Amino acid sequence: MEQGRSPLFLLSGNPGQNAVQKPAVSLKARALRYLSAREHSRAELAKKLARYAQEGEDVDALLAELEAAKFLSEERFAESLVHRRATRFGNSRILRELQQHGIDGDALAGVRVGLDQDEAARAVEVWRKKFDRLPSDATERAKQMRFLQQRGFSHRAIQAALRAVADAGE
Repeated sequence: MEQGRSPLFLLSGNPGQNAVQKPAVSLKARALRYLSAREHSRAELAKKLARYAQEGEDVDALLAELEAAKFLSEERFAESLVHRRATRFGNSRILRELQQHGIDGDALAGVRVGLDQDEAARAVEVWRKKFDRLPSDATERAKQMRFLQQRGFSHRAIQAALRAVADAGE
């Protein structure tokens, strides 16, 4: 071994010197690795896999196979995204993100119904984390309302949240 060089250098050094080549990862193995980390939408996974697809490999056929085997599910992806985002964002922002991921139709309608039920309560929680104090004047009230609007809460939910906070006497 060369003096001052670690054994790792010899394995990962110059390509011509004792380099160990990693075996090529199949497209299916790569897809399963992505899906094992978190749920992905079909469009998102297709975009990630397209970078690694070799000539003759059909990404759409692989995605259809993964869906048939229940490894890939738009409904699970939608539930996962809603679960991750619902504590911080309002309905419009969550629904927009789902649409950006290619979720639409029945899955989006089902998510919308579930989100509508507790939007005002979620707005109260987001408000408490940020402000925890009732607005003292119209300017401060407008600032708090803008904050909640930027988080994707509807005007109806914002009004209900501020009313609930005021009724609670906080």
